[in-house]
Amino acid sequence: MSRLDDALALVRIPSESRHEAELSAYVESRLRAGAHLEVERVGDNVIARTNGLHATRVLVAGHLDTVPGDAAAARLEAERLHGLGAVDMKASLAVMLELATDSTSRSVEVTWVFYAREEIARRESGLVEVAELRPDLLVADVAVLGEPTAGAVEAGCQGSMRVAVRLRGGRAHTARPHQGRNAIHRLAGLLERVAGYEPRAVEIDGVTYVEQLQAVFVEGGVASNVVPDAATVILNHRVAPDRDRDAASHWLMRFLDDVVEDTDEIEVQDWAPPAAPSLGDARLSHLVELTGRPVRAKVGWTDVATFSERGIPATNFGAGDPLLAHTSDEVVSADELDEYARVLGEWLR
Repeated sequence: MSRLDDALALVRIPSESRHEAELSAYVESRLRAGAHLEVERVGDNVIARTNGLHATRVLVAGHLDTVPGDAAAARLEAERLHGLGAVDMKASLAVMLELATDSTSRSVEVTWVFYAREEIARRESGLVEVAELRPDLLVADVAVLGEPTAGAVEAGCQGSMRVAVRLRGGRAHTARPHQGRNAIHRLAGLLERVAGYEPRAVEIDGVTYVEQLQAVFVEGGVASNVVPDAATVILNHRVAPDRDRDAASHWLMRFLDDVVEDTDEIEVQDWAPPAAPSLGDARLSHLVELTGRPVRAKVGWTDVATFSERGIPATNFGAGDPLLAHTSDEVVSADELDEYARVLGEWLR
């Protein structure tokens, strides 16, 4: 079978978040065929490790789940794989399985982590589950996450903060609105402020991160004849690695200061921390050299941050164009898979 065929087999197994059991079983069976591997299953997460005499341990990780969609629509056309999850990130998983089951001697020990529930709230992440139940399985000197990066290294990641801003008003009859205060109308000033946000760019270790702020959800209203006394907007803030949760929250409070009042509420509902580039690590710098491409910043959030929290230098490196992730027709080519396998295989050697 070709690498595209291997990837197609993975794509055709539905694995929407929380429904990865079938794919986990398939991955586990493939890994157990490698006599040189110690394989363990933690829930729907599968971990395989070599255990020899080498002092250095490298960890390569990828998530099994996809966003919702029709896995049965996957197909091969002209040396290209089309289908849900092809880019994010089953093409990379196919290469990982190939390299994991290859018993060729390497100068490092390797841990392969295939984990569930990455595409939903971080508190449900399979990687977090493994970290809590079996932290010993994640011990490593350096880590690579197979998120799609079009074959380049995308260093670090930005944090993600979800914030609810609740504006207060006064309820009244719509025939007598002057007796109340319309909280939905108050959203106009807040949304105008957010729409006028100018992204902040930060350079760290030669890599430029660009922060973002977007309104992503609005809720309000009581009935068609009632002036609403409350309205809520949910904001998503992407945070560069030079800010932690407290610094990002403090900046946002100041940014919104003149469009919120003392009776209003600002609540941080979710926080996923950013991660620094880690390019001072010689092994990750060598990976950049092997790609032959300039390093970029990962402007989204990835589990590179999870490894960073554990003191493990990590980076993103995977097959497929990240701009195609989560689209209706993700597509990856045979050439992209071959190049990814070449670089990752050479780096592990």
